[in-house]
Amino acid sequence: MKIGVISDTHGLLKPEVIKALEISDYILHAGDVGGPDVLKILLSLAPTRCVRGNMDGGSWSKKLPLSDMVELGGKFLYMVHDLDTLDIDPVSAGVAVVISGHTHRSALWQDQGVLYLNPGSASYGRRGNPSSLAWIDISNGLIKPRIVSLES
Repeated sequence: MKIGVISDTHGLLKPEVIKALEISDYILHAGDVGGPDVLKILLSLAPTRCVRGNMDGGSWSKKLPLSDMVELGGKFLYMVHDLDTLDIDPVSAGVAVVISGHTHRSALWQDQGVLYLNPGSASYGRRGNPSSLAWIDISNGLIKPRIVSLES
């Protein structure tokens, strides 16, 4: 299973993001979507789950949860926009991957057997960081994450 992970689009889906996500089996968006048009495009590419970010406003965004857990490839993945608002203990909840956004900086690390992934911003990098997205491949119970810069 190939999962495309993005965050902080702020209403902008770059053509290279759309092209990259075309091969996704599933798309996860960690908030600051920016508008319903972004959701519509993502849903046309693959099944999609999104959480609401601090910059998501308006009636369309009220339908988005602040956090979400999804089981994909036999693993539980938990999404929240700002990692500082994490409202569960991932270890005791059996979560394999915690996905967050907010910082516009990609990050990948492991703690107590839980993988933490921030794909960075798919629209606007910040403080010298390029825009980016991430992939999570789940196969035979193994999770293989990677972050991809969208700028050369």
